[in-house]
Amino acid sequence: MTTAVTRVITAVVLLLLATPFDAVSQGTRKIPRVGIVVATSPAAGRQNVDAFRRGLRELGYVEGQNIIIEERWADGKPERFGNLINDLLRSNPDLLVVSSVVGARAAKNATTTTPVVFVAVTDPAGTGVVSSLARPGGNLTGASLLIGEEFAGKWVELVKETLPRVSSVAALSHTNHPMARKYGKAMETAARTLGLTLQVFDVRDIASLDSALSMMAKTPPGALIVPASPLFGVHRRRIADFALPRGIPTVGHDRSLVVDGVLMSYGPSIADSYRRGAVYVDISKHAGRVNDESILVDEIAA
Repeated sequence: MTTAVTRVITAVVLLLLATPFDAVSQGTRKIPRVGIVVATSPAAGRQNVDAFRRGLRELGYVEGQNIIIEERWADGKPERFGNLINDLLRSNPDLLVVSSVVGARAAKNATTTTPVVFVAVTDPAGTGVVSSLARPGGNLTGASLLIGEEFAGKWVELVKETLPRVSSVAALSHTNHPMARKYGKAMETAARTLGLTLQVFDVRDIASLDSALSMMAKTPPGALIVPASPLFGVHRRRIADFALPRGIPTVGHDRSLVVDGVLMSYGPSIADSYRRGAVYVDISKHAGRVNDESILVDEIAA
């Protein structure tokens, strides 16, 4: 029941590094350094970073031999991106990889010279990460993850299709997420059409998440919807541990939630977006500066 749609912005002539892969420094080959800043925590996002590394291995990279990767984790706190990115930039990496819209925006604000590859970004053109899909412009390119408002409506529809007797649905909403309002409106429209009562719980941080779950526990809903959000990704186990013992069927956006025990998920694969991001770090096949004169847009559905 899971449909994955990933749009990949592929630069035909794209130099990801200012220094060629086979550059010689003081008589030895320089090993390119890649910094990666992930929106979630190591516990929640390790499988995604592992997918990124797997993508690099498929392209012939061996960590420590012809590439070095440094990790930073935002732990579901958007405000941490700026400091984490600046910390990496101080060590002069050859390239940055960042996840989420917030991360891509922070990288865009932090540097105009270091090449940046984004992964798991919803609607990069619509959110201002790039100028357009055809010509990203600047020093950013990457793989987008299409989890638009149409997915939010589908989450509600899946609840009704799977649990036809359910009359009330609760949904979490991470207020700092760029898509929060769009998700909310789409869910409200779908719920109204299907004759469901929808209650949305606004969440800013872990404290307000716990508060929302406590309020929900007093009058358990017929089902719970967990939209896309790094915060919910970090605390997905917490959400599952709340819903499962109370018998609250839960619909999420990513398969990782199902692994934790919720009823089902509907959305593209976040791990696959990371794996595809490795293509843009394929240093040995690109030379020159970031150049968006020739861009292909491929839409891949699975």
